[in-house]
Amino acid sequence: MERTLEYIITNEFHNKTIEQFLKEQEFPHQAIVQLKKTPEGILRNGVWAYVNEKLCTGDLLCLHLVETVPESSIAPLYVPLNIVYEDEDLLIIDKPANMPIHPSMNHHEGTVANGLMYYFNEQGKEFTFRAINRLDRDTSGLTIVAKHLLSGGILSRQASTKEIQRTYLAICQGNIPERGTIDAPIARMADSTIERCVNYENGEHAVTHFTKIAYDEVKNLSLVELKLETGRTHQIRVHLKHLGYPIIGDFLYNPDYTYSKRQALHSASLTFTHPITKKEMHFASPLPEDLKCIFPHI
Repeated sequence: MERTLEYIITNEFHNKTIEQFLKEQEFPHQAIVQLKKTPEGILRNGVWAYVNEKLCTGDLLCLHLVETVPESSIAPLYVPLNIVYEDEDLLIIDKPANMPIHPSMNHHEGTVANGLMYYFNEQGKEFTFRAINRLDRDTSGLTIVAKHLLSGGILSRQASTKEIQRTYLAICQGNIPERGTIDAPIARMADSTIERCVNYENGEHAVTHFTKIAYDEVKNLSLVELKLETGRTHQIRVHLKHLGYPIIGDFLYNPDYTYSKRQALHSASLTFTHPITKKEMHFASPLPEDLKCIFPHI
């Protein structure tokens, strides 16, 4: 994947080096190294430049990022994908339930990664798969995929510093309190490679905020909005079980309750700063039909 960017240098960056400018634009080290390796990767007023050169107000800085794409083990296979947004730097995909994000030991095909490899292969473009917020196979909703190493590096940093705001909807068993915060560390179960649990001695810091949207007294089910302060594996599923209101249809943490055919968890909204344009981006996805029918009046 290739990306060309142009900047007109303002007074703010007068007399700063190109490398200082790039770092202030949040360019990760790997992207700067790639620009330095690329013939005419950095042009200052049309002339190939070194990163230690100083800039002047009014300079035109042109950056041409050419990514060396390694051989991928992900097969390009047609998978229907709901791409709700795409530009030169990223995609937003509204993933259905029962679709893994990337191939694994048990799922070699039918993943988001397979579908995107096919999508770009059909366009004659090389592509390295970089999912920023990974969803479980049975969790539906919005996920971000970076299209090149620059956007991938910036978005990954945003994810690690909690700058990407994520909101989920879940249907859980019981009448959950109106709102609250679950602050409970999470660790891997000692006898499992997949399952997680709350572990106050060895767990990693994990915080989930929740608000009840609706309660169905007949079904004894709550529709809950959840916001993550951290991003541990299975965090929402583990936290709601720990609180005593497990998600319905969750084969791992609530196996005896099968009201839903899959875990009733949906990635409903994403808010983040665009890695290149710096504009605020907001995307929302309504509750899918298989979950909405459980709360038809919402």
